[in-house]
Amino acid sequence: MESGAMNSPDPDRKPIISLRHVSKTYKAGKGSVLAVDDVDLDIPAREFVSVLGPSGCGKSTLLRIIGGLHSYEGEAVEIDGVEVDGPSAKSAVVFQKNNLLPWLSVESNLRLGAKIRRVPEADIRDRVAAMIRILGLEDFAHSHPHQLSGGMQQRVSLGQALILNPEILLLDEPFGALDALTRDRLNLELLRIWEEQKQTVFLVTHSISEAVFLSDRVVVMTPRPGRIMHDVKVDLPHPRSVKETRANPRYVELVNQLSEYMGVV
Repeated sequence: MESGAMNSPDPDRKPIISLRHVSKTYKAGKGSVLAVDDVDLDIPAREFVSVLGPSGCGKSTLLRIIGGLHSYEGEAVEIDGVEVDGPSAKSAVVFQKNNLLPWLSVESNLRLGAKIRRVPEADIRDRVAAMIRILGLEDFAHSHPHQLSGGMQQRVSLGQALILNPEILLLDEPFGALDALTRDRLNLELLRIWEEQKQTVFLVTHSISEAVFLSDRVVVMTPRPGRIMHDVKVDLPHPRSVKETRANPRYVELVNQLSEYMGVV
């Protein structure tokens, strides 16, 4: 890891996510594959961190380890000082492929996770009504997934996570399958929600421009086995708009810097 590329989080802010010497090995036939190797990472509360790296470098594996969905080898993975040994009520995950149930309406899909976590019915009703407004889906509350565009479906998936009021939002390329225009619109929506609610966000993405536009920090991983190679502070002002942010020379500088780290320039 190059010291000049490192930007350590504020030492006065206690990390809500902490990884110490974390590795992950998968069985592969008669052998094994080391997917993630000796990762150390601290993420303070309310920080937006994106992870870049080549395909197969362990980005999604790292997210699933933080989310308590994968086991790991190493010293520790902690959420708010508590060791992760399964999914935490403090976090919620959004995947690239939505988990909407096709026989349920938008409203019912939004209710589902809160019901599973036994949120009181009165709270669910209020949260669902508020989330439908936040997502701009008032005219589609009683529609089913097949009646929605891909962007709308991903908005509902995001709403399923947000309605749980998580302290940590884990996003595994949630907009990766969408067209560029829809992706830009949902990036703006995600940024607006984060600027209002200030969850801690861990975003896995292949898009350098998306990472710079959304994030406070961008972590770059090596090819497999994935190690953290660079940790770059995104020192762009908030609130951010597409036009003003992309016209900022610092935005261009950061995109070029990360492109170089990723080997695409």
